[in-house]
Amino acid sequence: MKKMLGGKVWAAVIVALMATLLVWMGVLMGKYFFKSELTLDLSMMLEGEYSADGGEWKPIQPDQSIQEHFHHIVFRGKPLEETYTYSYLTIYSKNVWYSLKVGDEVWISYEYTEPPAEIIDLSPSETCPNTPGYWISTLDMSYWPEEAMNGTVPITLEIDYPYAFDAKFSDCFTISLGLENAIYMTFFFESLPWVLLFSLVCFFGIFFFPLCGFILGKVNFKYLTFGALCFFWGLYMIISNISDFLNMWVLDPVVCMMIVRLTSYLLMAAILLYFKSHMTLLVSRIIGNITLSLFFISIITVLILQQYAAIDLTATMPYVFGVIAVCAAVMVVLLCMEIKRNRHALIFLVSWSPLVVTLVLDILDRYLFLSEERFFNYGLMIIMVYQIIRIIFDLRRQYKEAIRYQQVQKELYEAKVGIMVSQIQPHFMYNALTSIAMMCQIDPDTAQEATITFAKYLRGNMDSLKQKKPIPFTQELEHLKKYLYIEKLRFADLLQIEYDIQATDFVLPQLSIQPLVENAVKHGVGMAENGGTVTIATRETDSSFEIIITDDGVGFDTAAPLKQDGRSHVGMENTRQRVKELCGGEIRVESTIGQGTTATIILPKEGQPHENTVSG
Repeated sequence: MKKMLGGKVWAAVIVALMATLLVWMGVLMGKYFFKSELTLDLSMMLEGEYSADGGEWKPIQPDQSIQEHFHHIVFRGKPLEETYTYSYLTIYSKNVWYSLKVGDEVWISYEYTEPPAEIIDLSPSETCPNTPGYWISTLDMSYWPEEAMNGTVPITLEIDYPYAFDAKFSDCFTISLGLENAIYMTFFFESLPWVLLFSLVCFFGIFFFPLCGFILGKVNFKYLTFGALCFFWGLYMIISNISDFLNMWVLDPVVCMMIVRLTSYLLMAAILLYFKSHMTLLVSRIIGNITLSLFFISIITVLILQQYAAIDLTATMPYVFGVIAVCAAVMVVLLCMEIKRNRHALIFLVSWSPLVVTLVLDILDRYLFLSEERFFNYGLMIIMVYQIIRIIFDLRRQYKEAIRYQQVQKELYEAKVGIMVSQIQPHFMYNALTSIAMMCQIDPDTAQEATITFAKYLRGNMDSLKQKKPIPFTQELEHLKKYLYIEKLRFADLLQIEYDIQATDFVLPQLSIQPLVENAVKHGVGMAENGGTVTIATRETDSSFEIIITDDGVGFDTAAPLKQDGRSHVGMENTRQRVKELCGGEIRVESTIGQGTTATIILPKEGQPHENTVSG
């Protein structure tokens, strides 16, 4: 069932991926064939000059982005010749006020100050009037004054960035010339392909990774946090690509700004949470939880300040980024503490190094103007693609392990049945009942105790069929003692049992010691003329727990071919397999003819669960 369901999930994912990629490629092809004829994107619609923050005047190059950092920038000149061939001019502004003057008359205004009634008024948000937000202005060129179009009267455009820190002009202000409804065509050809692609990423985050955890039969916190990371990364990339167009659907420009800011903060929260999911040390998890709590408190605080119009999310952005930097540094330090114990922590940290490199490039870009692109987005994309591939391969590996685990459980059940049957075969029951019957006349009290012990032993064998997980050694030892008690009734003084138990705090597969002890009793001591001693010992080393079963019986040649007795060797091989599959352990057998045999079960400490969590 699990295999069938897993196959259907993979098939659905592949179909969704192919469909999205086909649509994405189709829209991109349409962009090159059609979109260029409908719109023209410019940094400025004027030919002339500009001055940033009272500096020197520089020539306007409309076809190149303006990388100036500014608080107040002024453009002056005449309209480009291209403006005559298009009927609409669209201004995309982010976090800036601006006004357009024809001569001395203000023609278009998006400002906090109240403009005269006769001027076209593009009023800011009423909920937070000091915040420009994200705004789109679409202007019909046919209504422009004729003196502005023919260049007889100079046009002046003034833009203000009202925050304490400066901003890059190309990030705040862009212009597009186009025909009717060109803004929708621009969105369709430029943003929609990325929206479709990253919607698939969101799908992966919401459904695929949590569903895979469910198919594997457990809730994996790492997969859940990575699913959240995928979803918020996809959402962040969608909002980043449609941020210019948000005001088409969300009329309040401040709400548009809040959507963009909150999306980036939620992405940072998902990254921090994903980092925390890789921590295994208790102290790391505690400090990680405290760090996440402080981060969320900071986000809630700035939201409250925004809600009461005290200070908006853009103004608090440097402080929030400072908190993010501190939280990220703490998470990295905590993961560095994990490296000595968990080598996967080092691989995980190295995989995020491209993000650090791109952040450094963005910082340098602020002063050196390396590119008009945001390197951070590319670094994040590289990391996320790698993380998705790594998680998918990890899921594939765990899926195979889950299928293998089902096979092991089936084999385990068959092995337990074989062991149980071997112990309740007629000759074993006959010998045990005959010994008890003889004691009924000699020592009735002992016979009663033997009967109860024999019943408990049979019940323990039957109960073992229900147990799938490893059990505490102490539980296995108690069952073993019942078996040896019954065997001693049969062999009497020919069988001596000794215990040297130095370690008990570990788990092992049920009925894994008994086949080794059975071999020691029947094929070792039981074959010796004068009987012998079977010793069960345990000890703890630096890396493992060991159970040693020793007998001083007849021994055997370990290099000789195994005798096909139809039962004992099959039981031994089943025991080896269960110890390996369930605990990662091994069984070693050493024997010398005439001196005896030693069988050792070695159980690595790595992966040993606490006794209380498995005894259930």
